[in-house]
Amino acid sequence: MAANASSIGSIDHVGVLVGDLDRAMEHYTNDLGIGPWVGYTISPDWVRDMTVHGNQQGHVFKIALCNVGSMLYELIEPVEGPNIYEQFLKEHGEGVHHLGYFVEDIDAEISNMESRGFSMLQSARGFGTNDDGAYAYFDTERALGCILEALEMPPEMPPPHRTYPDQS
Repeated sequence: MAANASSIGSIDHVGVLVGDLDRAMEHYTNDLGIGPWVGYTISPDWVRDMTVHGNQQGHVFKIALCNVGSMLYELIEPVEGPNIYEQFLKEHGEGVHHLGYFVEDIDAEISNMESRGFSMLQSARGFGTNDDGAYAYFDTERALGCILEALEMPPEMPPPHRTYPDQS
């Protein structure tokens, strides 16, 4: 099958929801050998234009990131909602929440996915060092069995809010 400009070329990251980020990082590191982790607290104080189900909605969550081979692995703990993470934890418990792919232009990808009938569930902009970077989650669960996230990665991320194991 030939790829076109609007196809997903690769799956670049896996997002897993957890109830306790610290416990999860410790488990992944000590029991599975996955790490080290860099962590951030995402909030409206840092990230702008946060939406949930099409409405402007600030929310807070913690993430921890590490590379597993060429795959970016992301642990997410919801802190303050409403957001799609809280909803997922209530309905499914901890586990794989989404698969992500990198895009060059988040606005073009939002238009592309919505034209295919996949509404945007949650989004935000400005998590990079220069107020760049954006993400959008799409309602693909019925069609694919999971949620998809498009990520326009910034050229540079700010220093992490924390690391595990502690690297200070």
